[in-house]
Amino acid sequence: MKRKKTRQLFIGNVPIGGDAPVVVQSMTKTDTKNINATVRQIKSLQREGCEIVRIAIAEKEAIESLKEIKKKVNIPIIADVHFDWRLAISSIKSGVDGLRINPGNIGAEWKVKEIVNIAK
Repeated sequence: MKRKKTRQLFIGNVPIGGDAPVVVQSMTKTDTKNINATVRQIKSLQREGCEIVRIAIAEKEAIESLKEIKKKVNIPIIADVHFDWRLAISSIKSGVDGLRINPGNIGAEWKVKEIVNIAK
């Protein structure tokens, strides 16, 4: 299979793109506010070969949980945020390794630009 040449970047310590091997990524299905259940699921995913995990950040209470979850796992975490640009910014400031947003549901262009500027 021929791969398109891309620039390599890192999510935590995991290389993505360039000549890096394909990476297994998954997403938790727990309520992020339930720290213990989310940590258990992340560790289970990691045992099965997952190298990067996404967690939903749907409300501001999940930000505090995100900080605790990051302390308890050693796999890169991507915050999956929809609709609220402030949650994306808070996720970045909480130390997440990556961020997934849909610019179309974040709202005004200035909100997306603000997220990008803080992510830089």
